[in-house]
Amino acid sequence: MSLTTAHSVVAPSANAKLIAGTIIVAYALISIVPLLWIFATSFKTPPDSIAYPPKVVFQLSIEGYCNLFTTRTRQTPEYINSLGPATGFCDETVRKRNMVIAGPSNFLPRFVNSLIIAFGSTFCAVFLGTLSAYGFSRFKVPLADDLLFFILSTRMMPPIAVAIPIYLMYRELGLSDTALGMILLYTAVNVSLAVWLLKGFIDEIPREYEEAAMIDGYTRLQAFWRTVLPQATTGIAATAIFCLIFAWNEYAFAALLTSGTAQTAPPFIPTIIGEGGQDWPAVAAGTTIFLVPILVFTILLRKQLLRGITFGAVRK
Repeated sequence: MSLTTAHSVVAPSANAKLIAGTIIVAYALISIVPLLWIFATSFKTPPDSIAYPPKVVFQLSIEGYCNLFTTRTRQTPEYINSLGPATGFCDETVRKRNMVIAGPSNFLPRFVNSLIIAFGSTFCAVFLGTLSAYGFSRFKVPLADDLLFFILSTRMMPPIAVAIPIYLMYRELGLSDTALGMILLYTAVNVSLAVWLLKGFIDEIPREYEEAAMIDGYTRLQAFWRTVLPQATTGIAATAIFCLIFAWNEYAFAALLTSGTAQTAPPFIPTIIGEGGQDWPAVAAGTTIFLVPILVFTILLRKQLLRGITFGAVRK
């Protein structure tokens, strides 16, 4: 006589759902409070930004954004009056502090450098990672497990351990303070992550699709392009987000290897100095603007990211 055991899935109780929901909401609030405080500080005046106790209610001002995008010099009231009426809100704001706008700041070029380096390295890392992951997934590579572990081990080393050798190598090759040098460096760091993430996604795609395509006359490359790549879109999107986050926020290598031409926003923003020291509204304004591209990129790919996280649940 055979016995059949039925396994039923027990739905979580109402109390369990309430506790889980409360924990998630609390975690979300704790995580978002620093971002909201940075955003609020960007609209404070310099005295309000350093007031103690901290001001939750304050007079709105865009002086921080004006200071972020301009450089200013102090002048005498007589000289300021000789300039005529102010030409804009920022000009009017700085004149109230007996200052005039001397020209644009370096924030915009640094922000553009971040865009070029981060997105350029992300594209290269995902492109190379996709090809490498496909090779490991579909072909018999000698010592594949050892090679995959070696690739992963490159992420285990702290950046400071290789900072000096990379600095000396870049100085000899003429890659210091260049966008190309930073793209190559971030690509090398992110490739290991891309290979490991994408190999898992490609392993889940049935080989039968490619075999059917090649029977129909497609080459291996055409089968990869027409059958594998479209199904790996979710994994590619998820991998791109993680690679971009690293390249976008990286500070140590950017501070060491760049100083002017190719300097990115992370090492530049903390150096924004006002009259009495650190210009916290301008720093907060720069941080707020710096968060926008990565936030928009993640929102645009959020559906693919959610699908990519749950892709392992889809079986052949």
